[in-house]
Amino acid sequence: MIDLTLLKSLNEGTEDERLAALTRATARAEFPPVDPRMVNNHIHTNYSFSPYSPSAAVYAARAEGLATCGIVDHDSIGGAREFIEAGKIVGIPTTIGIETRVSFAETPLKDRRTNNPDQIGNSYMVMHALPHDKIELVQAYFAPVREKRNARNRKMIEKINDLYAADGVNLDFDRDVLPLSQAAHGGSVTERHLMLALARQLIKLGKASLPEYASELETMFAEYDLVGTLKKDCIPKVFIPATDECPTLSEIVRFAGEVGCILAYAYLGDVTSSVTGDKKAQKFEDDYLDELFAVIDKAGIRAVTYMPTRNSQAQIERLRNLCDRYGMQQITGEDINSPRQSFIIEKMKEEQFSNLIESTWSLIRHENGE
Repeated sequence: MIDLTLLKSLNEGTEDERLAALTRATARAEFPPVDPRMVNNHIHTNYSFSPYSPSAAVYAARAEGLATCGIVDHDSIGGAREFIEAGKIVGIPTTIGIETRVSFAETPLKDRRTNNPDQIGNSYMVMHALPHDKIELVQAYFAPVREKRNARNRKMIEKINDLYAADGVNLDFDRDVLPLSQAAHGGSVTERHLMLALARQLIKLGKASLPEYASELETMFAEYDLVGTLKKDCIPKVFIPATDECPTLSEIVRFAGEVGCILAYAYLGDVTSSVTGDKKAQKFEDDYLDELFAVIDKAGIRAVTYMPTRNSQAQIERLRNLCDRYGMQQITGEDINSPRQSFIIEKMKEEQFSNLIESTWSLIRHENGE
């Protein structure tokens, strides 16, 4: 975790002001040596939900010794150009991508849960290694998705108000939620934004509390902890399924081919405990993983992304064997959206994951047209 004063300077102002702050911070920094094994292709920024702007995320990644880092925000690639420029300033290569929910309604898995804790028949997919001349095209493609998502967010705010009416909660989407996001600059509004607005109002009403006499940094940590708890407990009660905002599997495969990125299914696997504390123990795609691979292979998907720290060795070996059988590229990254998380993936030091390091460099080459 970087110094809070520095984090604020890297988070505030316009993109140009953040990059200027990053330039100054980098000139003063004494970065550790880069560890060539440390790659992370799945870092969220405040263009979806994260304590980090693109500039702050890249600085934090370099400060922890990462060799490369990749931006992946939900339904937005609005932070990509800042992320790319930030990588140049601190001196590490970057990759850019976007994460979205995809409807599996046209597949045999339409009535099964895959990797989405909130909705059956709806899966998370990641468009990795997007060529830089396609950024604006992709951002425009997802603009209606963000608009429809916000219509659904507004309805969920109504349900949250009803659920917490006895506590005096009265959230307004425009007043309490939008200012917490980068929506005005092309960012998305996620369920975590709703939970952050709820957390702050509950604290204001005296219905929730943060540790007394905590430092400002500890307060931020505790606030994110509360968001995670609320997401786990509240979202299942107020969630409204995403329908027309989600591209179908065939649509996203077609669009990924059009823009020249690498589309990956995001493997989750049955969860026994959550790294970030915002997922309950739950079964996902493991019971029919073989069938899932057959479906995504037939659809034209040629990559799978996963997080080694979140899965058992048995899950990892099964997944990697299926990737080999179907010729799927393996991509890794740790889902960063909380200040308590390290950008470092310690398991990447294990020899079994050496292929994921080379895969990251292949993403970088692909993205840059090499």
